[in-house]
Amino acid sequence: MIEKVFPNAVLVIDRFHVMKVVNEELNKISRQSGVFDRGSKLILLKNDKDLTDEEKSKLEQHLSREKRLAKAYEWKEEFRAIYEQSLTVEEGKYQFQEWLGKAREVYSEVITTIRNHLDGISNYFRNRMTSGEMEGINNHIKLIKRQAYGFVNFNNFRERLLACFSD
Repeated sequence: MIEKVFPNAVLVIDRFHVMKVVNEELNKISRQSGVFDRGSKLILLKNDKDLTDEEKSKLEQHLSREKRLAKAYEWKEEFRAIYEQSLTVEEGKYQFQEWLGKAREVYSEVITTIRNHLDGISNYFRNRMTSGEMEGINNHIKLIKRQAYGFVNFNNFRERLLACFSD
């Protein structure tokens, strides 16, 4: 349907959703490696640059015990770092392909997902935008609907939305 309505649109798969899939598989690997407590899982999912010294120490303890988990964490961070670079679509696609080749040693499901959607994932580098702002607007609209217990009159709903989103 989208292709018919917007024939010239370029599909861009949101960075957040791609990282979510990578993190979900990292979480599975952590459970297989015996990491079950919530605090440790959160540390594994957190970006390396955002870890405190105490968290880094705890992370190192887990990673030193399980080689597969260490590799999975390292490649999760490497994948995230690709998004942080200023790349063209082609350069981004190449780096993702390189990552896929290395990461398949420990990752499985996410490799297939990324490979199947590589063009849309790489299109992120066209303008480096995410859908976060739009998702925030949609959540705000849902909140307005909930607070009103459903608008009977569409014009009242429209007026409320205009009032909330006008500067």
